[in-house]
Amino acid sequence: MKVVIVGGVAGGATAAARLRRLDENMEIIILERSGFISYANCGLPYYIGGTITDREELTLQTPQSFYNRFRIDVRVHNEVISIDANKKTVVVRNLVDNQEYEENYDKLILSPGAKAIIPPLEGIDNQKVLSLRTVEDTFKIDDYIKGHSVKNVVVVGAGFIGLEMAENLKEKGMNVTIVQLMDQVMAPLDKDMASIVHNYIRNKGVNLLLETSLERIVEKSNKTYAILNNQKELEVDLIIMAVGVVPENSLAKDIGIDLGIKGAIQVNEYMQTNIKDIYAVGDVVEVKHFVTQNKAVISLAGPANKQGRIVANHICGLKTSYKGSQGSSILKLFNMHIASTGLNERDAKDAQIDYDYVILTSASHATYYPNSKSMFVKVLFEKQNGLIIGGQIIGFDGVDKRIDVLTTAIRAQMTAFDLTELDLVYAPPFSSAKDPINMAGYAIENILLGKVEQIHWDQVKESDNLLDTRTKEEYEQGHLSNALHIPIDELRERINEIPKDKLLYIYCQSGLRSYLACRILLQKGYRCKNITGGYGLYENIEKNKVISSKGTGPCGL
Repeated sequence: MKVVIVGGVAGGATAAARLRRLDENMEIIILERSGFISYANCGLPYYIGGTITDREELTLQTPQSFYNRFRIDVRVHNEVISIDANKKTVVVRNLVDNQEYEENYDKLILSPGAKAIIPPLEGIDNQKVLSLRTVEDTFKIDDYIKGHSVKNVVVVGAGFIGLEMAENLKEKGMNVTIVQLMDQVMAPLDKDMASIVHNYIRNKGVNLLLETSLERIVEKSNKTYAILNNQKELEVDLIIMAVGVVPENSLAKDIGIDLGIKGAIQVNEYMQTNIKDIYAVGDVVEVKHFVTQNKAVISLAGPANKQGRIVANHICGLKTSYKGSQGSSILKLFNMHIASTGLNERDAKDAQIDYDYVILTSASHATYYPNSKSMFVKVLFEKQNGLIIGGQIIGFDGVDKRIDVLTTAIRAQMTAFDLTELDLVYAPPFSSAKDPINMAGYAIENILLGKVEQIHWDQVKESDNLLDTRTKEEYEQGHLSNALHIPIDELRERINEIPKDKLLYIYCQSGLRSYLACRILLQKGYRCKNITGGYGLYENIEKNKVISSKGTGPCGL
C-alpha cells in the first residue's frame, strides 16, 4: 500500500510515524511545501523573543532524521497543487526548480493546516507588515528585527500568537501596542476572567486597545503609521498580523470534498472525507465539540496529533475513532498562566444549556509554605445535575495541573460531587489538603444542595443591600461605598446591626468568608446571597471598564 500525506507538521507527521509502526512494508510519502516538518508552532514566538536560541530546536524532526528513523520519504519544498480523486493521483510542484510531477496513491491524507488571515487593507503589502505561522515566518521576523531599528510594534489580534508575540517583543525592549477588534483578549475566556488578563497586560507596560481595528497602513515623511478605526495614528517600525487563521481548504474545495463551518473539511469519526480513500486531519477539519456535540473548528496541536494516529489506525484496520475536541489550552503570558477547557459561557448559552458557575480564588499550594500564589478558578456546571462542562484558570503557579484535572473530569463526564471526592496529591510545596479543584466541587455542591445561594457581580445593583465581611485593612484599601462593613470574625456579636427584613448580598475578597457569613445569617433567619468571586474579581472587572489604554493599576492577583 502507498500512502501520500499532504503536510508534514503535527497531524501529518504523526500519521506517518504511526503508519510505519503498524506496517513496516508500507510506502509512505510526505509532501510539505515549507522547508520544515514536525515543527512546534507554539514555540515560534519564543525564538523571536530569545528564549529559544537555536534554530534547530524549533523542529522535532528533519527530513533526514525522519527517514533514518522511519524510512519515510519526506519531500520539503514540494507543494501539492491538484488532486485527481478518480485516478488517485496528485500533481506536485517542486518549489526549488518549479518542476511539476505526478504521484499516485492508495490512500491520501490531507493535513495542510490553516493559513493566517491577512485582511485586504490599504498598505498591507508594506515590508513592515509580517505574520507568524511557519518556521520561515519566524526567521523572517527575526531577521527583520536584527536588520532594522525596531522600537514601536503593533500586534493586530490578541489570541495565542498575538499575546505571545506581544510578550516576547516587549521582553526585547520594544514599545508594544495590541490592537484587538473584540472587547476582550483570548476568545476562550469569559469577559470576567479576561479582565484579569487585561489589567495584567497593561501592568506589564503593553498598550492594549480593545474594540479597535487596524484600518490602513500609510507612509508619511519616511515614517510608517498604523491608522486605527478611531483615526488614531501610531508610528510603527513593525506590524505583526495575528488576527487568526482559516482552514487551508483549496485542494479539498477543488475536488468537491464536503466543507463545513469556516470552510473546514467535514470528516467522520475515522477522519474520512466524503471521497473514498481521502482522509483529513488537523487545523483543516471540522470536529464535534466533546461537550455539546456541535460542530466546531478547534486549531490546536493536541487534537491534530490524536487525529493523525486515528487515521493511521483506520488505514491499517484498527477502528479507533475521534470522539471530539474540548479546546483544552494554556498560555504563558510573562509570568501569568492562562488556561481553559470545555465550554465558556458563550458556548453554554449557544448550546442552550441551563448552567451556572463558581469563581474561587485559591492558593497554588499551602499558604504556610513559601511562594504560594493565588489563582482564579472558574468552573461551569449544569444546574440540573452538577455535570462539569467547562473551566478557566488564571494564576502564576499550578494552573496547568488543575486545568488538566478539569479536562479529565469533563472527558469522564464527572459532576461537582465527583470533584469533592478526587484523591489528589498533597504536600505543602505542591498543593493544599483540599485542592482548589476539590474546593470548586465543594462550592458547587453547596449551591446544588441549597446550602447557599449565589449571585454574580453583573447581577448586583448599587441599590442592593451589601455586606462587606473583610478585615478593616482590606476594607480601607478599597470597598463599595454603599456596603455595610462587618468583619466575619465580628459578625455574630454585631448581627443586630444588619436589617433582617431585607435580602443581603455578601462579599469578601474571594468568596469564602462571605460564604461563611451566609451560613451564619441563614441559620439566624436572615436572607442572603453570596457574591461569586468576591471583591478581588470585582476590582478586576471594574478596573478593566475604566482603565485607560495605558493604565497601570494592579491586576488584583
